[in-house]
Amino acid sequence: MAVGTAAAAVVSAGWSAGASGAGASGDGRWRLVAHEEFDRPLRVDGSPWRLDPQGPRSPWAVDAFDDDGAAWKKISGPLFERQMKTLNVFRKRVAFGREGWLTAEVAAVDKDRDGRPDSRPGLSAVTLPGGHNVARISEPKWDAGVLIRPTRPLPRYYRVEMTLRGIQFGGKRGGTFDYNGRHNGYTREPCKTRYPWTFQGALPGKSRCQYPDVTRENGFYYLTILDHANPAPHGNPGIHFRRKVIMDGYYSDDARWKNAATCNPKTRTMYRTFDGTFNGINALFPRGDLFRETANNNISNEYYAKTACGEASMDRRYGPGGRFEGHLTSAELRPELMPKAAYRFAIERDRTGYTLEMSGPFLHTGQTTLRVHHDFVENGRPIWHYNQTPGEYDGRFDRRLVHKGPAGTYTTEHNWPKGSAYPDSFIIGDPHLNYYEGEAFVDDVRLYIPKNQR
Repeated sequence: MAVGTAAAAVVSAGWSAGASGAGASGDGRWRLVAHEEFDRPLRVDGSPWRLDPQGPRSPWAVDAFDDDGAAWKKISGPLFERQMKTLNVFRKRVAFGREGWLTAEVAAVDKDRDGRPDSRPGLSAVTLPGGHNVARISEPKWDAGVLIRPTRPLPRYYRVEMTLRGIQFGGKRGGTFDYNGRHNGYTREPCKTRYPWTFQGALPGKSRCQYPDVTRENGFYYLTILDHANPAPHGNPGIHFRRKVIMDGYYSDDARWKNAATCNPKTRTMYRTFDGTFNGINALFPRGDLFRETANNNISNEYYAKTACGEASMDRRYGPGGRFEGHLTSAELRPELMPKAAYRFAIERDRTGYTLEMSGPFLHTGQTTLRVHHDFVENGRPIWHYNQTPGEYDGRFDRRLVHKGPAGTYTTEHNWPKGSAYPDSFIIGDPHLNYYEGEAFVDDVRLYIPKNQR
């Protein structure tokens, strides 16, 4: 269900806009090897919940920045462990698609420890008006997460695609964040907070409802590549250290982002994100050479963005006269056009680097395809953990990081050592157990490999 023809070509700052077949399998480089159309029922919602045992032996363990990981325990001390004991996390892991090539990861918090999740997130097959069979990602509450991911790591070179048929994960509608009895996509119950996960660790003297409110920040991961084989929803800080390339939406009415910019791909000019519709798509490359030396304590990379309006790094101001700072968003969706219209997102990995692609009727442009490529290492700037094998990387960007918190420090002696390797795995959905709320409709997940590759 590919998106249709596009506007006239525009080329700027590495981005190209043109026919929506550009870069797709139609150019002869790619061969389709897996495809999910969601035309059969899914068994995810009927599958039983499983209590996550936590700790390094958990099937969902990744590293020291897990939900109950060593990093949080060191920087927070006993307070964090006491807070973790006030809740449980229940999960589902369900393979689906031909030969089980995709996996649904669903998780929800049990805050009162009564033995069952406090909300009912899920993934189901539904039919939209117009007859489109799609997967419905449903998160009725913020204390949960739902992801679609590959069951096995991606091949060395690939193209992965998904089609979006509908989205309700925040942003403005009709010029306001307040609609359908919600604010920014969240229902209006009190005590929707980040508890117990923050970048600074546990917050001394703060109870659950005194933690920072989350309802000003909503979003969705349209298509993103992570650096490990078993992505699943976790407390939100951890994922900021695991992303290779990102296409996501982040919809915040927080004044901290008042100077961020959004690109108009048609005119190749930037405008204040706060002057737009807050339905933007970020196309970001986490930097493997630069980390935030702020209160985040090196838990998060800086990002580099390429758009039709120019390029930007979050560690410095950008745009005409250095007017802007923060995220530079590539384009804005028009949710009101779906499901009749659709958006396609794709990521390619070839011998030189990663290409991000988005197609659809964006605000200001009409039907357009935008593509951008970033070499694995470009102008001395590496994509974080780009190497799938030890032979693709020589150790030059390895460094020691010290993560500081209210009770102590956690040291990562080698954040990217020589001899390391990081498999590629994509995610679609919401990977945060303490952020984001809404629903989305996903269609046509496809995996391609080069035509000459077995």
